[in-house]
Amino acid sequence: MRLRPRSGSPRPWSLRTRLVVSAVALIAVVAAVIGAVTTLAYRSYLYDRADEQLTGLAQRAAGPPGPPLGPGPLRGREPLAFLGTPGSPIGTLGAVVQDGNVTEAGYSTEVAGSGTGEGPRFPVRELDAAQVRALAAVPRDGRPHTVDLPGGLGSYRVVHTEGAHGTFLTGIPLTDVENALSTLVLVELSLTGASLAAASLAGTVLVRIALRPLRRVAATAAQVARLPLHSGEVALHQRVPEAEADPRTEVGQVGAALNRMLDHVHAALDARQQSETRVRRFVADASHELRTPLASIRGYAELTRRGREECGPDTRHALGRIESEAIRMTGLVEDLLLLARLDAGRPLSYEVTDLVPLVVDAVGDAHAAGPDHRWRLELPEDGRVAAVRGDAARLQQVLLNLLANARTHTPPGTIVTARVRTEGARAVVEVQDDGPGIPPELLPAVFERFARGDASRSRQAGSTGLGLAIVRAVVAAHGGEVTAASAPGRTVFSVTIPATDGPGAGSGAGSGARRGAERGIGRGVERGAEFTGERADEAVEGAADEAVEGPAGIPEERPPRPQGASADGPPGLLTG
Repeated sequence: MRLRPRSGSPRPWSLRTRLVVSAVALIAVVAAVIGAVTTLAYRSYLYDRADEQLTGLAQRAAGPPGPPLGPGPLRGREPLAFLGTPGSPIGTLGAVVQDGNVTEAGYSTEVAGSGTGEGPRFPVRELDAAQVRALAAVPRDGRPHTVDLPGGLGSYRVVHTEGAHGTFLTGIPLTDVENALSTLVLVELSLTGASLAAASLAGTVLVRIALRPLRRVAATAAQVARLPLHSGEVALHQRVPEAEADPRTEVGQVGAALNRMLDHVHAALDARQQSETRVRRFVADASHELRTPLASIRGYAELTRRGREECGPDTRHALGRIESEAIRMTGLVEDLLLLARLDAGRPLSYEVTDLVPLVVDAVGDAHAAGPDHRWRLELPEDGRVAAVRGDAARLQQVLLNLLANARTHTPPGTIVTARVRTEGARAVVEVQDDGPGIPPELLPAVFERFARGDASRSRQAGSTGLGLAIVRAVVAAHGGEVTAASAPGRTVFSVTIPATDGPGAGSGAGSGARRGAERGIGRGVERGAEFTGERADEAVEGAADEAVEGPAGIPEERPPRPQGASADGPPGLLTG
């Protein structure tokens, strides 16, 4: 049994998708690690350079190490004059610290010259109170620290220094460092995205090429899976090409293993076919050879029973039993011989045949054999025929077997309906009853040969277990199919055969059968009602008599009953 995935479960990925996604994910992880390491290393390098520059500015502001200078010309200079000296980047800030408090703070700016030939000026702009408070919070440990200044100044690298010129807080902006890092990250992301896209395309192509041998192996397995291996002679010649069966590669190992398995399967199927051929030949020969002695036994028994010599009751009963058993064995032999001929593929006598008169005849025969059942006949309302190209005798045998199966395995009073209709290019015949139904565990094997339910009921019914098997074999020989659906109170056997519009489909027996059916139904009950008692006899017999008339009303010879027609189905099955 094939397990179907649940509707809510996600669709599994193919091997090609998993390989490509795995490779791309691995590349993405490696690229992310490389990008992160590169960014961190570059950030450390930029910060080291910024710290070196900051240290130089701080030493220039605070002067050489040592105590503060006394009053003098150097002591009287502007404390923040270093902000405008060459080598100081625009935005460099400085703050004078006295007694632990920031007394003066500012940062350099750039202003274009106002006159011709005048260069830009670099005035110092004072910090506001919020910026001074943020600057005063920098630790006084002599090491550079990063601080965010409000007012749009951004991040600064600030250090606290002490020297001969006094105590200062010196800082340089980190705008260039942050811009360089942002550019690096953007370049890394762009290159990584482009690399992943290229890797996806290249990986898809490469994986597809690499998996091409595996697809050939799968194609070979799919060809074998489509072969009807369950019956008949199977020509299992499909093999994986030698190029894909090299055991030195992984795919080649799979291909070689599949070839070995196909060799074993071919040998087993060939042995099975030879065994089936021998069995079929034996059954056909035995059935053919048994027909003559069975006919002799039946004839001599009937001759003795009807002879002039007086026989005792026991002798007459024994002769009757011999005759009835000979009839039963003859039916079994005929069924086996028919199945053997169908298995051998012997051609049938195909001609354009209307199913309507066949159904009418079959219902009439079924009513005569089972008067305790209630029989219904439903024909197409629009007067159309159900013409097929087939063997009329074998198709009638199919109908007889289905109706006899319903009659044999349902209790008296069961309503059995024979229905004929067309569905597009198909002709459909259904036999429905309202009996107990077929047990679910027996329904899958109902068309198997010698399928039996209760053995005691089978023997009592006189069934051979071949009726429905013949139905399936004959319908399959006509290119159709037969199905069975059963539930308590409703069992339906459906026969579907390709329809045809050949010449003669709308005249002759078909139209005569329809006129006879309408005439017979008109005598008794309305169309579609039950056929019971004398009214059923009138309806069915009237239809059967009219069915064999030609277009001009000239009686035609009724086609003979199919030889070996089985009047039962699998014994013991309640086919409803």
